[in-house]
Amino acid sequence: MTLSVHQQVVADADRAAEIEHLALRLLAARDHSRLELKRKLCGRGFDEAAVCRLLDRLLAERVLDEARVAEHYVAERVSKGFGPVRIRGELRGKGVAEELIERYLESVREEWPARLAEVHDRRFGQEPPVDLADSARRARFLQHRGFPTDSIRRFLRWTD
Repeated sequence: MTLSVHQQVVADADRAAEIEHLALRLLAARDHSRLELKRKLCGRGFDEAAVCRLLDRLLAERVLDEARVAEHYVAERVSKGFGPVRIRGELRGKGVAEELIERYLESVREEWPARLAEVHDRRFGQEPPVDLADSARRARFLQHRGFPTDSIRRFLRWTD
């Protein structure tokens, strides 16, 4: 059975409305980057070209805002005790532009030493490491949380 041109136009409009409805539902739950939303919508079987057209429109209307995604994500992850290396990697995985990542990480740059100390003390207390093995274990934990090696070395008072 073939569809008439009119039926095809109506079907395409229905499909576009369905894509938009799902996209807006996802955005109502939390901010998404363009790449995240594209992956989710295409993963549900929607046509990639139709998804990209919708995302372009949502970006133009500022319903989809990657700067807002980066700003909120950085603030949330910093408050949960994650460092700049990990946050940068996670935002790259979400497809956020490098300049946005750097802008929002730079805005909290002065907080990193205090955040590193806070994360360390919450996990290990304020006592210094008892030996090299304990120091290495603490360093691995802090690296996993996303703090730079040089900051960890300074904090644990390691020397090269």
